[in-house]
Amino acid sequence: MKKNFKTLNSFLINLPTPSNISYWWNMGSILGVCLMIQLVSGIFLSMHYTPNIKLAFNSMIHITRDVNFGWLLRIIHANGASMFFFFMFIHTGRGIYYGSFLKKKVWISGTLIMLILMATAFLGYVLPWGQMSFWGATVITNLLSAIPYLGNSLVTWIWGGFSVENPTLNRFFSFHFILPFILCVIVMFHLIFLHEKGSSNPLGLPNKVDKISFHPYFTIKDVYGFMIMMLFFFFINMKTPFLFNDPENFMPANPMVTPPHIQPEWYFLFAYAILRSIPNKLGGVVALFLSIVIILTLPLTSNLKFKSSSMYPIKKILFMMFCMTFILLTWIGAKPVETPFIFIGQLLTIIYFMFFLINPILCKFNK
Repeated sequence: MKKNFKTLNSFLINLPTPSNISYWWNMGSILGVCLMIQLVSGIFLSMHYTPNIKLAFNSMIHITRDVNFGWLLRIIHANGASMFFFFMFIHTGRGIYYGSFLKKKVWISGTLIMLILMATAFLGYVLPWGQMSFWGATVITNLLSAIPYLGNSLVTWIWGGFSVENPTLNRFFSFHFILPFILCVIVMFHLIFLHEKGSSNPLGLPNKVDKISFHPYFTIKDVYGFMIMMLFFFFINMKTPFLFNDPENFMPANPMVTPPHIQPEWYFLFAYAILRSIPNKLGGVVALFLSIVIILTLPLTSNLKFKSSSMYPIKKILFMMFCMTFILLTWIGAKPVETPFIFIGQLLTIIYFMFFLINPILCKFNK
């Protein structure tokens, strides 16, 4: 017991932390809070949800109208997913800017967390069984049919039939429930890998001297971050609870009526825009997958004296362009597939991937 407390003490309280880390380093702990919110609210929602195509939509109405504070649980869980992705994108952006990707084990486990989180969010979006849930599931699962030889068989196997039906909803619910617990295990490994060598810092220097204990200096900083996050979160939940919801999803799923504009949730729009920009189906699927896993190339292509981009003006400009491209791709993903949005999407896709090609070239010149 004493040994366990000693480990916990070295892990959370007396952990040597660089004295100069800024509020950008708060995102990791905020993401931990987001994960807990999603787990707790999700468990309570699962007690009243029915994974059946004839009852799923009505069970959501039952949760909202009849269950005590069910409306609040549903809103917290739905908007909590958006908060999770919002802070995850900031956390990843901070890692790219300050060179945190050079801690390879931390970066690989973080990328795996992102992929599992995206899979969990997609599965969860299907569960309300509204119009956009059904058609989103149909479109995204159909992408697997682009895989040569195995594609069509794989899609039929995932569906459990010849279309998105009751077996699909059942297995999506099962995986949506299981994956967050797998995510918790990977998050633990992520933290263990991080604490092997400690956090990076804004200067990007191997700072082994100027370190202070995590508590009380950074626990106070984290608590302040939690307070700001919760204030923002509850403002959205109470003032505009359906800000991120698609109006189509308030209608029950109807396989006979296709929505005029099928689109995923806002946090998938950048990848969806890249998918749409490639005329070839298989090429689009490959580009979609690459848009996320390409960040794994960063540790292999960077060998600068300073980790942080703040020491290199051209790298700073390039990073700002990358952020703007990401935001514009998110905007394009919500637009209909017509001119001029097709051309703008293709141009932004090229710029997005160019960042990962130009970055290693700049590293060679800045040595």
